[in-house]
Amino acid sequence: MIPQLAGPAKGRRCSETCLDLLAIQLVRYYQKQNLAPAAASIEAIGFRVGRQLVERYTQNRPRLGEHLDVIKFICKEFWADLFGKTVDNLRTNHRGTFVLKDNNFRWVIRLSANQQAPGMPAQPPVTELAKDFLVLPCAIVRGALCHLGVDCSVSAETTTLPACDFTINLKMR
Repeated sequence: MIPQLAGPAKGRRCSETCLDLLAIQLVRYYQKQNLAPAAASIEAIGFRVGRQLVERYTQNRPRLGEHLDVIKFICKEFWADLFGKTVDNLRTNHRGTFVLKDNNFRWVIRLSANQQAPGMPAQPPVTELAKDFLVLPCAIVRGALCHLGVDCSVSAETTTLPACDFTINLKMR
């Protein structure tokens, strides 16, 4: 018999934990595959997921016009639904580059908690490991932006976990 979770808050926490673990296993699975580069496979999955999610989120909304409106939608609504909070900071150079700062990015929190302990076997640096785990959220955001009519590239970097900077570079036509 499976115990029932009471209330929507516990159900959401369970769903978020399942999503976190699914993302971890997805990266591990593709790292073990020798058929195709792991990043390309994860990128394709994330891109498709991002397109489908934003299609569902925007089906009853008027079309977003300007690039800045689309980026604000991603930072406030899409990010909150996907990652549980809004972006902490949005910066732009007004020439097609946007930097989204998340000081407590949920998908790498487990990495920051698992820092190298003294006396343990050597592992890759945690920031190097984080790059593999940031491919999926970058692809999801890129897929969402593509569906909203913004042709761009999305990259992420982290120097101090769990803080992450996501850089969106618009491709000018």
